[in-house]
Amino acid sequence: MNTTGVKRLNDAEKLVMVRYGELFLKSDSVKHYFIGILLRNIGKALSASSLSHRYETPRGRILIYGDEPEKIADVVSRIFGIIDVSICVQTSTRLEDICSSAISLASTNLRGGMSFAIRVKRQQKTGLNSQELGKLIGSAVYDYIPGLRVDLDNPDYELFIEIRDFGGLVYDSRKAAPGGLPWGTQGKVLALLSSGIDSPVASWLMMKRGCEITHLHVDAGNWGGKDVTYAAIENHRRLSGWCAGNLLSLTIIRSENLFDTMELYRIPPRYRCVICKRFMLKLAAHMMQKEGALAVVTGENLGQVASQTLANLSVISETTGVPVLRPLITFDKEETVNLARIIGTFVSHPGDLSCRAVPKMPATAAVLEIVKQCEQKMEIDKVIADSLSHVRIIKALNGEIIKEI
Repeated sequence: MNTTGVKRLNDAEKLVMVRYGELFLKSDSVKHYFIGILLRNIGKALSASSLSHRYETPRGRILIYGDEPEKIADVVSRIFGIIDVSICVQTSTRLEDICSSAISLASTNLRGGMSFAIRVKRQQKTGLNSQELGKLIGSAVYDYIPGLRVDLDNPDYELFIEIRDFGGLVYDSRKAAPGGLPWGTQGKVLALLSSGIDSPVASWLMMKRGCEITHLHVDAGNWGGKDVTYAAIENHRRLSGWCAGNLLSLTIIRSENLFDTMELYRIPPRYRCVICKRFMLKLAAHMMQKEGALAVVTGENLGQVASQTLANLSVISETTGVPVLRPLITFDKEETVNLARIIGTFVSHPGDLSCRAVPKMPATAAVLEIVKQCEQKMEIDKVIADSLSHVRIIKALNGEIIKEI
């Protein structure tokens, strides 16, 4: 092809193409509803970053137009419900224009000695098929850049082309997004948020499944390390960056009196952890109605620590009739750590996150009746009422703390 027919990339219109996966499995009415919420979330996130945009929704795709496609792609790649994002060059439906843009894009990344492949999808089922189109476009690229090799199995470089009724889309990268379901499609849950690694990941996983989140942190006061509450607030702040444009609320309830009361009544230390977990769920149950939440989320994992044996989880769950969701229940610790690194909540040196209430030999199979007797002796309902009178609320938006009440 003559070089004068090649359209330069900066002369072509670029756009951001968004793919969604699981939404395709829904009925038409549910899919339409979910895509509407996804578009709302995209709009909120882009507006939060002051990125002007407009969008179109051809079948199976969302096309976002704006002056800063790279920044738009970065923002939408963190939106739940999206599986990947590409910056595309849009062309007419003419094969000459598609070849021109394909050559221009390939020329920026492809050079002699490299192998390449052309991947074509077409909307129309008449005329040349995808394989035939791929050969023609590939030949144009091959002729323009000397010394290339075709390798359809393991190429050094891939060029993707989608040919639709409105024109061609040419791109060479697919930026992974979190997938899942759009934030807000599954209702609200209350997630117990700690200073550690597990609970932020559990919260993020529920976000990924379309849940709107509100957080609850139980502050142990003098029984906890000096950096515990700060670290929990930081987890909250970081997670707010994954629902850009949506205000994320964190309620902090002081629980120092729980441990003081256990000490006062000489509750056997081996039961402290189980009683503490039951106490947190009781607080969460009180907060659920106020927050409009449908379930409680915890970062518990089967067998990871003494309080998380199956026997103890049964005793802990008994304390309240509300649904308790444990998305990490089968995770290996390394899986959780790796995911925490990806989502940005892992901190290698988080400070003093100790807990002075943890006994040397905690019960691994607490007896429910004994635990209930301990709670009755402590007058646990009064302890809960006292804790509920010491509440702070912290709001985060777009990865920043904006307000404390």
